[in-house]
Amino acid sequence: MKLKNKVALITGGGRGIGRATAILFAKEGAQVVVSDIDLKEGRETVALINATCGEASFVQADVSKAAEAKRMVETAVEKYGRLDVLFNNAGIELTGKVEEMPEDAWDRVLDVNLKGVFLCSKYAIPQMLKQGGGTIINAGSTAGLFGLGEEGAYCASKGGVIVLTKSMAMDYAAKNIRVNCICPGSVETRLTPSTPAVIKNIPMGRIGQPEDVAKIALLFASDQASFVTGATLVVDGGGTAGYTRSQLDGVKQ
Repeated sequence: MKLKNKVALITGGGRGIGRATAILFAKEGAQVVVSDIDLKEGRETVALINATCGEASFVQADVSKAAEAKRMVETAVEKYGRLDVLFNNAGIELTGKVEEMPEDAWDRVLDVNLKGVFLCSKYAIPQMLKQGGGTIINAGSTAGLFGLGEEGAYCASKGGVIVLTKSMAMDYAAKNIRVNCICPGSVETRLTPSTPAVIKNIPMGRIGQPEDVAKIALLFASDQASFVTGATLVVDGGGTAGYTRSQLDGVKQ
């Protein structure tokens, strides 16, 4: 029960990494507020938790809109009286080369992935300061560590999250608010199925599962990481550790 008596707010909690984290946090004793723009999926996560492993509530919100981010945090505090953990997990991916990407598509990716982290943190931090501390976990990506073709907006947004995490950690370390970032690699979802083409570049020989990332979120959320802030932890089965054999075979000598 690593999160006993703690209140956790998870954005993008309707499926994938967000749902896996919400379930794990509830199993570890947290009262969980699940936020998602998708009403159906968010409520499914909450119903699953309430029926099997803990207590959860749902609030529908678009993290890129200030009023909705503020209401999301206020709902969590009104429901449970405090906010100990914020997992800024919500994110989207729209692809395209720079000259091909519509401006509104670029704006949407940056608004959700980067501005959403800013807004949710902006409204969560005053509550954490008031109660004497808390922890914020931001969802980065290995795409924020290097470039990917036709992923300019996504890479820019996730790179921004990584550096924003470090800046926030500096600002609030003395106030007992820890801020850390998780950078997943390939994780199996509806958009990223487990295929030989994906697995061949992962040294551990398998694609990541949402639960693999949730376990790291739990580490950052718990007192086991009480002296950790400003960290960026890659969760990718070794994919960014170096070239795999298949990648080397494609390099012209």
